[in-house]
Amino acid sequence: MALDPMTMLTMTIALAAAAALYLGMEWRAVQAPSLLLWSAGFATISIGSTLALLRGSGILLIGIWFANGLLVTAHWLFLLGVARFTQTTLSKNWYLIFALWLGLLLLPDQPWWSKVMLVSNSLLVTRLMLKASWLLRPHGRSLSVGAVQLRYILLAHGMFYLAKAVTAVMPGTLIDLAAFRGEIIQISLVEGAMAIMLIALSMTGSERYRREKHIARLAARDPLTGLYNRREFEARGQRLLDKVTDTRPAALLLMDIDHFKLVNDLYGHSAGDQLLITLSELMRSTLPDGSLAARLGGDEFVILLDDTSSERVLAWSTALREAFQASALHRFATPEAVTLSIGASLFSEAPASLAVLIERSDSALYESKRGGRNRLRLVDQRADDSSSLPTQ
Repeated sequence: MALDPMTMLTMTIALAAAAALYLGMEWRAVQAPSLLLWSAGFATISIGSTLALLRGSGILLIGIWFANGLLVTAHWLFLLGVARFTQTTLSKNWYLIFALWLGLLLLPDQPWWSKVMLVSNSLLVTRLMLKASWLLRPHGRSLSVGAVQLRYILLAHGMFYLAKAVTAVMPGTLIDLAAFRGEIIQISLVEGAMAIMLIALSMTGSERYRREKHIARLAARDPLTGLYNRREFEARGQRLLDKVTDTRPAALLLMDIDHFKLVNDLYGHSAGDQLLITLSELMRSTLPDGSLAARLGGDEFVILLDDTSSERVLAWSTALREAFQASALHRFATPEAVTLSIGASLFSEAPASLAVLIERSDSALYESKRGGRNRLRLVDQRADDSSSLPTQ
């Protein structure tokens, strides 16, 4: 089968429609706005390519101007999808592209009209694709393989259109949009079909990677507080324990909220949830680098501090308890003060498992509760000694 313009357009229609359908199905599964915009872009290409077939029937306004306008619109939708993917807000100036395209209707019907149309179309697509590629730059953070591929495919696609615009203005270049005559047009049709396949695959891979990362994050995090759950804490904590030495001790702190039930009973469970979120935010904002924090369940939390000392444990725990008590007192008036009790174990030799450490700290937490609440009970395994550090 010869790759004449009509055959290439028919292939483009089929490929773009398939890409639109595929990305549309992906969107239904994950509801990612970028996929919907990219799907709409390929659907627009399919419609525009169908209208381009009308040139053979002499309907040039629709077959050339309107069809190429849809091509620009499709690439604008690609850019909008990339902006949503990268969580970037585009300036309203990007809508002026459509005003520029409308201005082409004012051009007189002259022999050079085809060249002006092709150059204008190519430069607009170039601008859109280079911007999309720029938005996909790493920004100091890693990108998925699909996103990296998409970035360079869009860059190459944009550079092709730039080369097409430059070639079109060279003297002696044959361009006849009405009859699809000219080597530039022939090459452009082939490149368009190839670009559809590569762009669609890269777009799908980009969102699929993001979805998988999101699912993995949900599996590792407590849905309310965003801290690690117990399973992820144990997996990451074991790696941290491998670093413990006599000169690099660590500490595990187990804590829960004193009189938490009063908040639930007096203000409702949503208030209790807000209190848990407040505590988790305080922990995140004050934890030293390299530490781990997790919610074990209910109002019970666990912290693993790396390369620490009894003085640092005391200082951090005191600051956390005071900040939490002040926040709880400001938001919820209760008959008994809502505070934190903490049990901690300081060690320089890693135990067989985190479960052993949690059990030690749990015993210390029990002592803290029994001693009057709102205090830290620290067991120093290095000196085979323990001390109770009450509220100040």
